[in-house]
Amino acid sequence: MNEPSRSLDVVFAPGSVAHPGTATELLNRALDRRGLTAELTFAANTTEFDTAVATAAERGEFIVSPGIENTFAAPACGVIRVDFGDRAADRSDHTRVHIRGRGLAGLRFAIDSWYHHRFHPGKIVQYGRHWDQRAELRVPDGEGPFPVALLIHGGYWRPLWEFDLMDALAVDLTTRGYLTWNVEYRRGGDNAWAAMTSDVSDALQSLASVPEADTGRIAVLGHSAGGQLGLRAAADAVADTHPATVRPALAVSLAGVLNLRLADERRLGRGAVSNALGCHWADDRTTYERSSPIDRLPLGIPQLVACGTEDEPDLLEISREFATASARTTDHVRLIDKPGDHYSVIDPTSEIWRTIVDAIDASLE
Repeated sequence: MNEPSRSLDVVFAPGSVAHPGTATELLNRALDRRGLTAELTFAANTTEFDTAVATAAERGEFIVSPGIENTFAAPACGVIRVDFGDRAADRSDHTRVHIRGRGLAGLRFAIDSWYHHRFHPGKIVQYGRHWDQRAELRVPDGEGPFPVALLIHGGYWRPLWEFDLMDALAVDLTTRGYLTWNVEYRRGGDNAWAAMTSDVSDALQSLASVPEADTGRIAVLGHSAGGQLGLRAAADAVADTHPATVRPALAVSLAGVLNLRLADERRLGRGAVSNALGCHWADDRTTYERSSPIDRLPLGIPQLVACGTEDEPDLLEISREFATASARTTDHVRLIDKPGDHYSVIDPTSEIWRTIVDAIDASLE
């Protein structure tokens, strides 16, 4: 079988970037990191843009930045759409992923998404009716059932961050022999907190219908805000007495927001906690304590708590506090705090990730 092309197209509408040279430098770094090349087109007018889009579409999925003043309909080949500011999500049939509100750095995420899905494609599975109630399934080579890594992305519970954040980890874990279940979930809108909580729980339970999954060996891995969601879901599943409930064997926090009271009081993520819950800790302690992993101890399953020592000091403190509190209970917990920043714990090339994945392997063997 021929190796897929390592070249892609990136098309910019007129006025979508303020300085093409800066975008080019950023793209070149991202391309070099993945061993890719690209044809970049900075269209001077609408005609040039339409022509570049048509040309790119002949070669397959491409990256496009339509700009804020232009309408854009994705061609059938599929696109990765990038808007540097905050825009409504493009959920049209042929827009595979819409990266928005991440500034110019969104281009780096777009390159990574193109690469991972070009060379390590997964299968999108709906676990509910809403667009965001979906997971990307990757199954290792060989005969199952396989141990499972359920991945929950972060982003301070805000809708601009999506499950593409966990693509690299999903690919790495799949090559290591794990069935990976990279979960998207609803954010924003009415009853957002209840929706997120129920979605992650439903995504966990839906693994019962995946025939290749060994549901006796599930590790739930949550990054940042996903750490809170993952450990909350694990605690809820363990507490559920229904015999058909899928229960994880390991809960893994990757720089997780594990103390919601503290995170609210310190306004982490520019007030992300109160924004997500719709209230402050002082206004509704019951909801906070039901949702905050540190208040759910003991969780009833082993935990792995990891955080880079160059991460935000508050998150590092929260991870260490949680591990200390968990160790005082009947739970088994291991703390990994090694050099790295907030994203090192989801970077397969980092030293701290290698320590984390070795610990996961040992827990599920």
